[in-house]
Amino acid sequence: MYKKYIKRILDIIFSLLGLIIASPIFLIVSLLVLIFLGYPIIFKQKRPGKDEKIFTLYKFRTMTNKKDKDGNLLPDEQRLTKFGKFLRKTSIDELPEFFNILKGDMSFVGPRPMLIRDMVFFDKRIMKRQCITPGLTGLAQISGRNSINWDQRFEYDLKYIDEISFSLDLKIIFLTFKTVIYHKGIGESGTDLSLDYGDYLLKCKRISKKLYDEKQQSAKQLLGG
Repeated sequence: MYKKYIKRILDIIFSLLGLIIASPIFLIVSLLVLIFLGYPIIFKQKRPGKDEKIFTLYKFRTMTNKKDKDGNLLPDEQRLTKFGKFLRKTSIDELPEFFNILKGDMSFVGPRPMLIRDMVFFDKRIMKRQCITPGLTGLAQISGRNSINWDQRFEYDLKYIDEISFSLDLKIIFLTFKTVIYHKGIGESGTDLSLDYGDYLLKCKRISKKLYDEKQQSAKQLLGG
């Protein structure tokens, strides 16, 4: 009953309340992003959701558009400013995801929405995490974030799916606030994980370079080129 009906009702109610209550923060942060990072204010990215359906995830922008002499974007670490790091460490950059929750693309609690270029490397077992709506926070996020490896993170995602309940969601939300306040599991760069899942598999020599390249091409096709 909770998983099928009540969870979605609560998501709608609290995402609406969150958008209303946080509206002053949205305004202030939007102005600061515009001043320090420029336009666009909102960062949009395609992510795989429930049943592998692709949706557009919204975040406050945290990087500049600085490019090298050939017109290519500089590496992420060179474009991530101090202000951007602050937004990530405090998770303020994720406030626009309230709109995703209201739309039904996401839930407050669930496995975090991955990158498409990560999903193409999932095996059948890990793909089970795509059977439910992804979340703003999840069991993996309160259990270490970037201080745990990909395998451990996926185990927490699958455990959540098997044990989902109202009491577990409440616990995760409470511990998420604690994690954000004390910046637990967040690196100096403000990122969750230093390597994409495919890069992690390649580095650990669990896939060949040929398979890696094939999967990357599959991800590009899903993104429309």
